[in-house]
Amino acid sequence: MITFGNMKETLLTYADDEKAKVLQGFFKTGKGEYGEGDTFAGIPVPQVRKVARQFREAPLSELTKLLSDPIHECRLLALLTMIEIFKHGDESVKQNVFETYLAHTRYINNWDLVDLSAYQIVGQYLLHKDREPLHRLSRSNYLWEQRISIVATWIYIRSSDFTDTLIIADRLQNHPHDLMQKAVGWMLREVGKKDKKALVDFLERRYMNMPRTMVRYAVEKFSPEERRKYYLKR
Repeated sequence: MITFGNMKETLLTYADDEKAKVLQGFFKTGKGEYGEGDTFAGIPVPQVRKVARQFREAPLSELTKLLSDPIHECRLLALLTMIEIFKHGDESVKQNVFETYLAHTRYINNWDLVDLSAYQIVGQYLLHKDREPLHRLSRSNYLWEQRISIVATWIYIRSSDFTDTLIIADRLQNHPHDLMQKAVGWMLREVGKKDKKALVDFLERRYMNMPRTMVRYAVEKFSPEERRKYYLKR
C-alpha cells in the first residue's frame, strides 16, 4: 500500500538546501508575510510532478496526511497527485477528490498551490454543474479560498464562458490583498485574450475604483496607448 510516508521519502530524495533558501524568500515566508512559517525543501515543480505520476494509485486518505505536512513541496505533491487521480477517475472518484480538496483548503495555503490545482479540480468538476460552490468560496473570509474561486474559472474562460469570472471579479474588485488583486487582474486579462470587448465593458464601469495592481494586470496585453489613455492615468 502507498503511504504518505513512502511519498514523502521519495520526494525528499530530490531536496536541495540552496534552492530551498531561494524559495523561502520568493514565497514570502518571513514574519508577517503571507507565507509566514512555510518550509521548503527546494524541489522544482517538474520533479514534484514526476513523483506525483508515480503515486497515482495513492489512497486519498494518505494524500490528506501529506497535504497537512509542513513542507511546502509535500503539500504540492499531494495536490498534483490528486489531479492525476481526478484526471483518470470515474465520476465517483472525481467527486471524492473534489470534496476532499474543499475540505482541506486550510492546507492549500500559498498562491502556487492554488494556481496549479484550483482550475484542474474545482473548476473542472463544476464544469457542467451548479457553480455555487465557487461563489461560496469567493464570499469566504479566507484569502486562499477566495483565490481558489477566481482561479478555478480559468477553465471556463478557455471556452469563452466568462459569466462566473466576471461575477466573482466584481465581488472581489476592491480586495485589499495584492495576491487577490493580481489573481483577479490575471483572470480578467485571460478574458480579454478571448474577448477584448468583454474586458473593456467590465473595466469601463469599474476601473476608477479598482486597485491599480488589479487594473495593471488586467490591461497588460493592451497597447501602451490604451493603457495610458484608459486605465493608468487616474
